[in-house]
Amino acid sequence: MKGAWNTAAVRTSDVFELLRDGRPRTRAQLADLSGLARSTIASRIDTLMRLGLVAPYGGGVSTGGRPPSLLALNPMAWVVAGVDIGASHATAALSDLSGTILVERRADLDVALGPDHVLGWVEHVVADLLADQRREVRELAAIGMGLPGPVEHSSGRAINPPIMPGWDGYDVPGHVQRAFDVPVLVDNDVNIMALGEQHAHLPDVDDLVFIKVSTGIGAGLISGGQLQRGAQGTAGDLGHVAVARAADVLCRCGNQGCLEAVAAGSAVARALREAGVEAAGSADVVTLVRSGDPRAVQAVRQAGRDIGEVLATLVNMINPSAIVIGGSLADAGESLLAGIREVVYQRSLPLATQHLAVTTSRAGERAGVIGAAALAIGHVLSPEHIDRAGERLAAAGA
Repeated sequence: MKGAWNTAAVRTSDVFELLRDGRPRTRAQLADLSGLARSTIASRIDTLMRLGLVAPYGGGVSTGGRPPSLLALNPMAWVVAGVDIGASHATAALSDLSGTILVERRADLDVALGPDHVLGWVEHVVADLLADQRREVRELAAIGMGLPGPVEHSSGRAINPPIMPGWDGYDVPGHVQRAFDVPVLVDNDVNIMALGEQHAHLPDVDDLVFIKVSTGIGAGLISGGQLQRGAQGTAGDLGHVAVARAADVLCRCGNQGCLEAVAAGSAVARALREAGVEAAGSADVVTLVRSGDPRAVQAVRQAGRDIGEVLATLVNMINPSAIVIGGSLADAGESLLAGIREVVYQRSLPLATQHLAVTTSRAGERAGVIGAAALAIGHVLSPEHIDRAGERLAAAGA
């Protein structure tokens, strides 16, 4: 960052970025890192301290005279809410600005009951979480939400969601903002799971693919450190990519040959029932695998091979350094991973797989709510948001 600066053009967010990693620094260190005059640093730090985003941290080491004061990000300046809405359950949490979960609630909740019912629960539980932490509504900076269907991220509206009657085109942010006048960021469930896994366990990984294998199959793609949504927000819809074994199998989307039709948890369960094994869904498949049922083990491994067929192409195209498998069928563990690895390492280019890790999610069922909070934090700590907050502060003091 050090170099020639136009002092007048230096934004508050430029200085904040030097402290966002959480490491405490003195004003002198900040001036040295940036090449800015200490008076410029002092002015921007004053704004950040008035916003509450930066606070004194312990004491610096003296080289003679009074020890210099250290400054650091204040993660408790504001809080954000993260909400993960699933097909039959929901989780909500309150987080500080570092992503540390402060309090969490989980409930059985049928998304098919519609947006009024589900978002009513969201409003109630967020208010309850704030009260639990003795936080006022004005201390809530943003809300991040994940929905189990396609989402137009720019508007926060679900688009033709197959399992969400009444949600198509519904103004989710507008509804929630009736209760909380804060930014409401909405994305699909697998995208927020990718963010959650990265935030909690892979913070140094900039190229990551998160695969959710449940009733359907989808991917959250992080490339160059940024979530990739595509032009209409449908990037990562791997479940409807054609695979050889599904050539004659009809998918719920109306096409034949989709990966989801043979490798999703519901498809594996159906195949086992056809073979005379009782399995209603993913949970039963996982139970059978863990009990050592050979037909279930083989069925899950084959599902892994099918998924690997699609992932091999993806690996060659975007070259991730990590593939993380989540969702209900991921609990089958090595049986699923073995099939995926078998095909990915066989069909992808050697250079692309040289350092590739294929693992199950460490965040597990909490990936979604952690990622929803991370989505909100990313907005709150964005340069645009911080600079607007600084401008409002200056205007109020004028």
